[in-house]
Amino acid sequence: MTHIYGIKSCGSVQKALTFLDAHAIAYTFHDFKKTPVSREKIETWAAHAPLSILLNTKGTTYKTLGLKGLDLDDNGKIEWMGNHNLLIKRPVIEYKDQLIVGFDPSYYEGIFLS
Repeated sequence: MTHIYGIKSCGSVQKALTFLDAHAIAYTFHDFKKTPVSREKIETWAAHAPLSILLNTKGTTYKTLGLKGLDLDDNGKIEWMGNHNLLIKRPVIEYKDQLIVGFDPSYYEGIFLS
C-alpha cells in the first residue's frame, strides 16, 4: 500500500493526489495537522532520503521559526521536524521500498507507471 503524508491544502500534495487518482493508484493519506508523525518516523525517512531534502527550508514555517540562523545539526533538524511537521517537505510518499519526497510528474511516471 502507498502511504502519502502531507496536508490537504498544500499545492504539491494536491498535485500528487491528483496524479495518483488519475492513474488509479490506491493510497492512504496521513494529514500532518490531524495526525503528526513522530521523531521515529522522521528518523526512518532520514535513512532513505537526506535531511537536506526532507527539511523544507523554503517554507513559511522555517522562516517564521527563524531556523536559518541556528546552524542545526541532523539531530536538531529531526527534533524540529518532529515538533513542527509543517517543516517537512511535502508530500512524503512511502511506496514499496522507496521514499519519494516532493512532486515531480516525470519522476512519478517513472516510479508509478513503469
